[in-house]
This record gives sequence, structure tokens and C-alpha cells, in this order.
Amino acid sequence: MAKKRPLTSDRKPAARRGDGEIPVVGAREPCPCGSGRRYKACHGRAAAQALTELVLRPFEGLSGECDWVAMRELVPAATAELTLREGLPEGVPSVTLVTVLPMAWPALRRDTGAVLLGLQNDTTSGDISRDLADTLRRALETEPGNPVEARRAEASGPRLQDLLDLDAPFEPVVHSGFEFWLGGPEEAAKATGEVAASLERANAAAMPTARLSGVEAAYWCATPDKNHLRWVMPHPEEKLIDALARLHASGGSSLGDGTRLVGSFRAHGLVVPVWDLPTSVQADDIEKPAAEFDERLGEALASGAPLTAEERRARSGLTNRQITLS
Repeated sequence: MAKKRPLTSDRKPAARRGDGEIPVVGAREPCPCGSGRRYKACHGRAAAQALTELVLRPFEGLSGECDWVAMRELVPAATAELTLREGLPEGVPSVTLVTVLPMAWPALRRDTGAVLLGLQNDTTSGDISRDLADTLRRALETEPGNPVEARRAEASGPRLQDLLDLDAPFEPVVHSGFEFWLGGPEEAAKATGEVAASLERANAAAMPTARLSGVEAAYWCATPDKNHLRWVMPHPEEKLIDALARLHASGGSSLGDGTRLVGSFRAHGLVVPVWDLPTSVQADDIEKPAAEFDERLGEALASGAPLTAEERRARSGLTNRQITLS
């Protein structure tokens, strides 16, 4: 007779852990990401052939973890300069993280020797950080003028946390298009033929996006029907949802007239609250309301009082509108 799984304090089966940090679950058990699906139908599908176990917060410990998540999941076109722990090798003037590269290349070594590392790629293991570190190491050794092909990273290989300077600032720059593929607007203007056509198609599909300057990792974006603010937050999920519920119940969760907190994403171990905005509300218009909301959220996070009945109803509504991206 099989042994029963030990129960957590909320009476749910506790996931087994191989090393105390990474959950290990059976194929038919709930996925530890919280999606509500069985592991084999969720993260287990991508990790079935993986050499490493699933890491729920692959960017934890990196400078700007929330912006890493945003660039991976939310932002069409953005770049950020990376600082290597050991410094740049000879012949490599810079290493730049980019949201995506042409043909979904994992990385590209320019003719100048500069390296572009693509973030929005399929990964071959359960640890995005390890896959990206493997790609980065190979890009540094690739002959200039060539892309880096995809491959499976070794399970014992380093992670980004081992290669990057963790104290260096991480400052994403959001672009209106993908001219950075070719080195900038001037170089892109010279493109012809299929290169120009590919760039035009990519730019046409990019959703207008801007990063707010007054708060961390908050991104305004425009769609035909309405605009949105999507804000990646570093706070523990349960504590954050409680705080959002407190504000929602008291009428303090909006960002001004016509705006509404509609739910949240869960991505790479972090929660991303989402607000609907009128199409008239642009990125600059939301800077002050977002900063004021950040203050209210800080106060709600600091509260240790039990949720009221109204706050519990608000919390239930928020969790019912939460989806998992990754």
C-alpha cells in the first residue's frame, strides 16, 4: 500500500522536494505552478524530456527579476544591456538581452562581435536560466556574423546567476519596433528585399508598449478596444492577493476614472496584476495614479488584520480571474 503524501497546513498534499528548493511532482498531480491542471498537461509537457527539474522562479536573484519576467512574457520589443561577472571577453564589445530575434534565434553574434541574447524562446529544460546561460556562453564563442542554434543545455551547466554581475543595474529600454535587429533605425532604413519585408511584418504585429518611469516593472500597452497596465510585482503571491483584495473591497484598487483592476497573470513565480484603461489613457497619464496606488498597496501589504467578509469575496473574485502564463 502506497504511503500517503504528508499534508500542508491547508490540508493539501505537500509536493516532494528533491533538494529542498525545486518541487518534484507526479505526472497526475496538480502542477506546482498553481494553474489547476495536472503536471503532465502543464509544465510537465515542456519538461518531459528535460535534464533539469522545473524551476518556478528562474530569474530569482537576478537584478531586475520583475523586468526579466516582463520582457519574457509581456513586452514585444525591448532590450537591456547585460554586465558579465567576469567582464567581456576580448572581441565582444557588448552583450544585450533582447525580447526576440529574427527566426526566433536563441542568440546572434553581430559582425561587430556584439552579442544579442534572445529571451522569448522555447526552452529545452525546466530551467530557463540554465538554458539562457548555455546560449550566452556559446554566443560569446561564436564567429561574428552568425546566429547561435538551439540545443539542450547540460544539467550541470551554469545559470545566468553564475554568469551575470548581480549588482549591476538592469534597465530595459522599450522600442516601438524591431530596428535593433539591424543595429538601429539608420541601419534598418537601408534594409531591402526580404529583410525589409520581415522587419515591416514584425513591426506591424508589435503592440504599442511603454514602461512606466515612476514605479518598477509596470508596463502600459494599447490594444484596439482598450488599453492596459500590466505590473509585475515581487511580493509573495498570497500576501499580494490579500493586499489587492483589501484595496478592491475599499474602492482603492483603480487607477482613476474608467480604470479597473480586472485580474492577474502568474508568470515565472510572480504575480502580474492587470488593469483595463480607456483608450484615451496613455502611458504618461497613468504615471501619477500608479505611484499613488503603489503607496496604497504598501500600506495594504503591511496590514496583518484578518480579511473581512467583503475582502474575502473580493479575493475570491481576483483569484478566479487569475491565469498562469508560465
